Amino acid sequence: MTKARLLRLSVVLVSIFMILLIIVYWDNVGTAHFYLHTSFSRPHSPGAIPGITAGEDWEALPDVDEFLAKLLSPSLKQNSSVPQKTEQLLVQGSNKPVVNNLEENVRGYDWSTHNNRNILDQEKLQVERQRTLREFCANSSLTFPTKERSFDDIPNYELNHLIVDDRHGIIYCYVPKVACTNWKRVMIVLSESLLDQGVPYRNPLDIPREHVHNTSTHLTFNKFWRRYGKFSRHLMKIKLKKYTKFLFVRDPFVRLISAFRSKFELENEDFYQRFAIPMLKLYSNHTNIPTSVSEAFGAGLKVSFSDFIQYLLDPRTEKMAPFNEHWRQIYRLCHPCQIDYDFIGKLETLDEDAAYLLQLLKVDRLLRFPPSYRNRTASSWEDNWFAKIPLAWRQQLYKLYEADFVLFGYPKPENLLKD
Repeated sequence: MTKARLLRLSVVLVSIFMILLIIVYWDNVGTAHFYLHTSFSRPHSPGAIPGITAGEDWEALPDVDEFLAKLLSPSLKQNSSVPQKTEQLLVQGSNKPVVNNLEENVRGYDWSTHNNRNILDQEKLQVERQRTLREFCANSSLTFPTKERSFDDIPNYELNHLIVDDRHGIIYCYVPKVACTNWKRVMIVLSESLLDQGVPYRNPLDIPREHVHNTSTHLTFNKFWRRYGKFSRHLMKIKLKKYTKFLFVRDPFVRLISAFRSKFELENEDFYQRFAIPMLKLYSNHTNIPTSVSEAFGAGLKVSFSDFIQYLLDPRTEKMAPFNEHWRQIYRLCHPCQIDYDFIGKLETLDEDAAYLLQLLKVDRLLRFPPSYRNRTASSWEDNWFAKIPLAWRQQLYKLYEADFVLFGYPKPENLLKD
């Protein structure tokens, strides 16, 4: 009799515990529109890039992950009845953007169709890029900080560049100065994370730039701990296993030139206060420095490219704070040796790569990737920009960004590293 009562009591307690767990889940997760997407799975047919094959169910997962997947399954059932607006063809908005941002106004957009460009063998290109990355991640001859750590060793604050779209099962690691503004716009459209008068944006170029770079607009991995507590790392691993992960990269030296142009050659009050004033004091021997960027530009006082390189090479710089994201190394932003990316795009082949990726993601009927800028910083500019930089500095700078060159298959700029 006592055993029967104990058994019934145990059943009641377990039931109460599960009910409380479900209540906590719906309170923290259900309201966040958290969908575990099941369209993408690792098994793939010949000719398909891993991680981009659709139509499979979840694979067998570790016990904890399987438990979490089952726990979250009610959200799939409930949300299956909700009309998926992004599954309809998105009506394109205006053909050209309304440009009201200084940087975009200076650059302009390239609306040419690029019909004459050669079609790259994208599948082979992706295989080659991924093979290069994996080989050098495994190669002990290439060493750089954080290379040997595991995904679990990465602090949450270093995962803030991984944007998640649960609606389509996509994870994008954004790299500043590598078309990230427009890729963020694409992610906003796909995830429907931003509304315009109660309606999700459908044309990426309709999204104002100030909203694109607002961190509250995107769901990123570093926010998982606040939402999901101790389950956050398990959920990240489930998504990394099941979702399609991509990033876009760029020649490291060209990316530095682009960062310098946009942040120090145009009037930017924030970057002037945080970076330009210290650079002018430390490397240009200026004492009476204007208090605002408009005053400085009016007086013809600007940070030089040489000042910027000295700042990057100065060991005191990162003792005060990590590199700003616009010139931080890509391996520090996206952790390519800890995360197995399914697609590696390059700015040098942006139009072809973007079109191919959207097709593989099966969202090419929903939107187009916005056009390139007309006067984008080009690799042919390197010689001129580095002409007045001492050889020793150039060599030190290469060592600082060597991992990005090697991991992503960019040739060593020998012409800049020799007399």
